[in-house]
Amino acid sequence: MLIFGRRHLQSVVVEYVDHYNAHRPHRSLGQAPPFGPAQPPVALAGRRVARCDRLGGLVGGYSQAA
Repeated sequence: MLIFGRRHLQSVVVEYVDHYNAHRPHRSLGQAPPFGPAQPPVALAGRRVARCDRLGGLVGGYSQAA
């Protein structure tokens, strides 16, 4: 990712820190993020999953599609 200035760097860092602390699973925490799971895990057998790109597609977030 190319960074174009201080404001762009700040927005990228804020987005990544949010992803790292609130969404990314951590092995040492039993696959939970440091700030705790936002939602309890749901079995997705036969259900659709939606991908939400973060940081221009470098990081992906996944959720259950409606």
